Amino acid sequence: MPWTKVFLAKEDLACFGPGEGLRGLTFVQALLEAQTQILENDPSAFVIGEGVNDSGGVFGSTLGLADRFGPKRVMDMPIAENGLTGIAAGAAAAGMRPIFVHMRMDFLPMCMDQIVNHAAKWHYMSGGALTVPLVIRSIIGRGWGSAAQHSQGLHSLFLSVPGLKIIAPSTPYDAKGLLMEAAADNNPVLVVEHRWLYGSVGYVPEAPYREPFGKALVRRPGRDCTVVAISQMVYEAMRAAADLEAQGVSVEVVDPRSLKPLDTETILASVRRTGRLVVADVACPMGGAASEIMAAVLETDPGLLAAPAVRVSFPEAPTPCSPVLEEAYYPGARHIAGAVKKTLGLSDHG
Repeated sequence: MPWTKVFLAKEDLACFGPGEGLRGLTFVQALLEAQTQILENDPSAFVIGEGVNDSGGVFGSTLGLADRFGPKRVMDMPIAENGLTGIAAGAAAAGMRPIFVHMRMDFLPMCMDQIVNHAAKWHYMSGGALTVPLVIRSIIGRGWGSAAQHSQGLHSLFLSVPGLKIIAPSTPYDAKGLLMEAAADNNPVLVVEHRWLYGSVGYVPEAPYREPFGKALVRRPGRDCTVVAISQMVYEAMRAAADLEAQGVSVEVVDPRSLKPLDTETILASVRRTGRLVVADVACPMGGAASEIMAAVLETDPGLLAAPAVRVSFPEAPTPCSPVLEEAYYPGARHIAGAVKKTLGLSDHG
């Protein structure tokens, strides 16, 4: 089956034995189950956001929660992103544990003051006396013609904010485990969810569990080149690795899962094995997460690389609306394969 539909990684299942509650869920079902269990197990938790209680349930990720837990635990809010963020941050500082849902990351810039200058800073400014256990779910990825204002990946804007953690799950297993870890964290966590992954299927335990931040996974071992792939790019990297294997090229795919904190040790260990690095991100290149990952390698030991590292990312241009231009704009497996070949000095036509 294609990687866009099913993604199974044995690393996800390493701590579970056969028959211990593993079954297949979609990414969006895993998000929904995580929030259900969080609300069941923690009376201080609540879900808030635009459309969280409507018939679509934010692409299905909050579907039925309002019926089950009521309007005091699952709250629809008006289109006022900055005000909503202030309410959520204030509730977190007062002892609640809100999950704040942003249907589009494009409008997180309207919340920058509340997130950057307040939620991320209060723990430090209070000398550790105050915690802000705020989870911000933020969705990226195009739909049909979503264009310049509804399909951006802006996670890199928040990388330089001390006090804020950023995660980017790629599998249903991580969607649940990382979200539950975020809900247990005592400081703000930004969850980057790619909508193209919502229909992907993987094994997810039924019982609650938490996946730690700052722990990358090697999704596929290889010897010739390391590809660090973020979010939906993990699937494209796996496709590229399969295609290149048929051409005699062995690619190691690393999924960071957490962008802040970043597991540089796993990435460095992979680059030590392969000597080459490609980083694929779901965002524009300038000042991005891909650049930060490359810098981490170069600052630690530039001698690890036998060839210059290569980024695979969106073009430095706003997202187009035309379906034809969209196909040209978004990178995929062939772009990653081309980048790998470039590091190896191979022809992209070979």
